[in-house]
Formats: sequence, C-alpha cells, structure tokens
Amino acid sequence: MLERLTTFLKETRLELKKVTWPNREDTIRYTVTVVAVSLVIAVFLGGLDYLFQFILNTFIL
Repeated sequence: MLERLTTFLKETRLELKKVTWPNREDTIRYTVTVVAVSLVIAVFLGGLDYLFQFILNTFIL
C-alpha cells in the first residue's frame, strides 16, 4: 500500500514538471475574462428573471 502511494506521488511530480504554467499576464487576462463573462451572464439571467416575473404578475395573477 505504501509502495503504491509512493509511486503515485513520484509519477504525479513528474507529470507536474511537464505542465506549461501560464505567466502572470495570462493569468490576469484569463481571470478578468472569466469575471466579465460571469457578470454578463448574471445580468442576462437577472433580466430574464425580471421579465418573467413582470409577465407573470401582469397577466396571470
């Protein structure tokens, strides 16, 4: 059991050395993009919620 864990950790370490990590500028750009897209989607869904609530309150209730 301990041998399998040791092997797993060694292989994991080797694989992580192969990873190309993004630089600081890329990380900032990706983060800003994710936040911006999330805000756009939130505003869109909020607008739909408001519209459906208005329709239901006006015509059904």
